Amino acid sequence: MRWIGIFVVLIAVGGAAGYWLSAVGTAEAARIDPDDGGAVARGKAIYARECASCHGKNLEGQVPDWKRRLPDGSIPAPPHDETGHTWHHNGQELFDVTKLGRLEASGGAFSSNMPGFGDRLSDRDIWDVLSYIKSRWPEQVQRRHDEIERRSAAQRGG
Repeated sequence: MRWIGIFVVLIAVGGAAGYWLSAVGTAEAARIDPDDGGAVARGKAIYARECASCHGKNLEGQVPDWKRRLPDGSIPAPPHDETGHTWHHNGQELFDVTKLGRLEASGGAFSSNMPGFGDRLSDRDIWDVLSYIKSRWPEQVQRRHDEIERRSAAQRGG
């Protein structure tokens, strides 16, 4: 009887571990991919619907002088084209800001009107939007961002 109890516990623990590992593997597989035509097309549609009203139809940002704080002290929506700083951040940082909002993703360090979209967009939707944004950058900027991603992965041990 004791062996049956141990067997049941091992099966339960093994099943839970397998589920957790499959979920982590799925999340890790989702990344910015400007060469995935499907992701870019989906991201373009989502960007037009959810992001363009603040970040601009052509990724140009909210105001020309996007580094100057607004009268309420918040940071204007920056451009996501090559003139902005989006490409200076690794994909996970961009994902976190999009999902959680700038204030929460920064631990309260930045005053921003950027809301979190985690309640409106799936993780896949967010990666697709980021894929669309990166697809619009010149090749040289995309390669520089690839290097940022490589360095970030090396620091994470991946």
